[in-house]
Amino acid sequence: MHTKQTVRYICERYMSGNCYYYKQELITHDSWQNPASIKWSTKRPITSRTFLSKEKEGYKTITIVHQKKPAEILPFSRA
Repeated sequence: MHTKQTVRYICERYMSGNCYYYKQELITHDSWQNPASIKWSTKRPITSRTFLSKEKEGYKTITIVHQKKPAEILPFSRA
């Protein structure tokens, strides 16, 4: 079980309207006394329900808005 200081929840929003939710935890590769070995883990997918409940409970949440345009579709000729 992680505390509010060692976990964060991320919401990534795209211009298409899609939202993706993730959880990250602080981990160490050596020991907790070695600050250089403390890193954020890989993002793990979670549900929107989990994200919203953790936000209400006071956990750290981050919302990232991606401003990338959708990909352009290129037509190919069928010759």
